[in-house]
Amino acid sequence: MTLPLKPPIAPQLARSRAELPLGEQWVYEPKYDGFRAIAFVDGDECVLQSRSGKPLSRYFPELSFPPGRYVLDGEIVIDGDGDGDEQDFEALQQRIHPAQSRIELLSRQTPARYVAFDLLARGDETLLDRPLGERRAALEALVAPPMIIAAPAALLEVPVLPIAVPAPPDAGTIGLTPQTPEPSEAEPWLAHGEGVVAKDLGAAYHPGLRAGMVKVKRVRTIDAVVVGYRPGKETETVGSLILALYDGAGELHVVGHSSGLRAAEKRALVGRLTPYETGTRGHGDPSRWKSEKELEWIELRPELVVEVTFDHASGGRIRHGTKILRWREDKPPRECLLEQMRS
Repeated sequence: MTLPLKPPIAPQLARSRAELPLGEQWVYEPKYDGFRAIAFVDGDECVLQSRSGKPLSRYFPELSFPPGRYVLDGEIVIDGDGDGDEQDFEALQQRIHPAQSRIELLSRQTPARYVAFDLLARGDETLLDRPLGERRAALEALVAPPMIIAAPAALLEVPVLPIAVPAPPDAGTIGLTPQTPEPSEAEPWLAHGEGVVAKDLGAAYHPGLRAGMVKVKRVRTIDAVVVGYRPGKETETVGSLILALYDGAGELHVVGHSSGLRAAEKRALVGRLTPYETGTRGHGDPSRWKSEKELEWIELRPELVVEVTFDHASGGRIRHGTKILRWREDKPPRECLLEQMRS
């Protein structure tokens, strides 16, 4: 490739905050639940690089980019079955498969798309030192957007950079992320999506640094039944609680586990949970990341309820970020329903 930027490039990162930053310099975009990917396009050739610098192109043969010479920052996503606010991360994970025949099959069954949110280079020029407002204007000229809530570069009278590659009628599988300068218009992404990424219009692009960007995750709360626990690494401690919810037919479904227990809680919970043990024990599926001890589980009668918060879920399961808020002695276990995951 003859591009001015070559892989690997560490993507710019965001700092976490509890609330949206306010001010005229900020614009807001939805946070996606996908694979962060830098796209290097040179003519008809495209190289996709993961956040960690690994190649991704072979896993997503259905992705197509307009021919030209440019470098994009964006996210590979697979849309969920809902109204488009959520993505199916579990389906996306299944796309990383060693068998090419499986990759080809899944590319047709669960096609992915690429959502672009920054332009890092065009032609022979790098845009890393340009302010975000200018980079966004150039990105809009390259990618024909399906929907733009606002064009902040135009609102701030930022001159549109001449673009070396005109946008063709068919932009392939590239989409342009929505963007708005209005915090009120970003609130639905906090209520129904993965959250919001706030960006400073005047900031340059800083590879690998948490600068010029802020992320506010959507935090959800559910009441869940405690159906088991995993022993901690130390003897006579609880490592995590196994959480479940009832479906409409009255069947329990494991949806995840708790995390972030303090040392004192890990010891105290043993006495609280022991009276509810059924005598059934087992082990989870083998894992190269977890030890045999970490895979052990002890079943409990479904009589205890906890209220937990979490920030990531896909395929009906909580992925991470689960925190116990309180025990719900007042909540009947049968009222802990799966529909909470869809709210």
